[in-house]
Amino acid sequence: MNRKLLLSLVKKYESPLYVYDADKIEAQYKRMTNAFSSVKNLKINYAVKALPNINVLKLFNSLNAGLDTVSVQEVQLGLKAGFNPKDIIFTPNGVSLEEIEQAMELGVQVNIDNLSILEQFGQKYPKVPVCVRMNPHIMAGGHSKISVGHIDSKFGISIHQLPHIHRVVENTGMLITGIHMHTGSDIYDVDAFLRATEILFNAGATLKNLESIDFGSGFKVPYKEGDIQTDIEELGEKLSKRFNKFCKDVGKDLTLMFEPGKFLVSEAGKFLVNVNVVKQTTSTVFASVDSGMNHLIRPMFYDAYHHIENISNPSGKERFYTVVGYICETDTFGANRRISEITEGDVLCFNNAGAYCFSMSSNYNSRYRPAEVLVKNGKDYLIRQRETIEDLLRGQELIEF
Repeated sequence: MNRKLLLSLVKKYESPLYVYDADKIEAQYKRMTNAFSSVKNLKINYAVKALPNINVLKLFNSLNAGLDTVSVQEVQLGLKAGFNPKDIIFTPNGVSLEEIEQAMELGVQVNIDNLSILEQFGQKYPKVPVCVRMNPHIMAGGHSKISVGHIDSKFGISIHQLPHIHRVVENTGMLITGIHMHTGSDIYDVDAFLRATEILFNAGATLKNLESIDFGSGFKVPYKEGDIQTDIEELGEKLSKRFNKFCKDVGKDLTLMFEPGKFLVSEAGKFLVNVNVVKQTTSTVFASVDSGMNHLIRPMFYDAYHHIENISNPSGKERFYTVVGYICETDTFGANRRISEITEGDVLCFNNAGAYCFSMSSNYNSRYRPAEVLVKNGKDYLIRQRETIEDLLRGQELIEF
């Protein structure tokens, strides 16, 4: 999406504004399917939590993707978007058996990540096929806040507890048809990821009813020029060869699954804001914008980097700015960034705003969530209206004291 288009969208829909490029989303999806084209049965399940707008889900449904969901509400969104229940996997963490039963009743594939619920489910529904999430105890990239495959992670059943899984199967007669792992976000070490897959292959070989292996995702995308990213083509070549050999060894045409979110939508998103005020202090020049951690919390929560451009003055002389929000917290988007000279009223663009940006937004400070726009084939569609005071008041009732 070029600068002229983005500025026109801000003029049309006002700011702050999230804009998503459908063509980029489709290109990323095709890039991944092409990387694993030598696999007979491949299923890419989009991670809904990354960007759950129902129109984005509809786009993925048109691409024949499946969905990876982590709540019953995400399952319901997927069904609303037109997905067949059999193409939806429910992979929650730390939920009750009751929520798992709700998902099961909607007809989706259930993925269980702890022995307690696995045993309860097996006793109650021994004939219902389930998947199990394993923790391989391997970190393939990223820092501790976004790595979920390490030994102290709350996610998954420890690979060392595989004998316990077999005990549950023997005692209940339950059907485990899938095995799954997710090492975490920002995977850049393909070899480390492949070591984790070997652990899953070894575990899968012990499950006689195995039909699928889900290797999660977390593939790293570039956040700035020259940034490290997952070489998906290299991974596709190496893992496809290993997976096809595994299928031959076990004598079954298994399904290879992934659950990418960031890889598919991160680079497709732009977040556009207006500069409210340029403030000079004794040591810093602040550019304060009409947004904050209520709309984009990743820089404050994960120390995430989002490249910031002044699309109103792209050729201006670069100066150092600290870009901050209007929330009554220290909501710094970027400190001492080199940005083309900023004037009050300019539009700044945050890149990589497609994944875990709007989906983690809030009404903190009683601020409204922004609008969302999808651009497809050169046409813009308003896919979420900007909130109003009625949205803040919905569900509240004034009472008499």
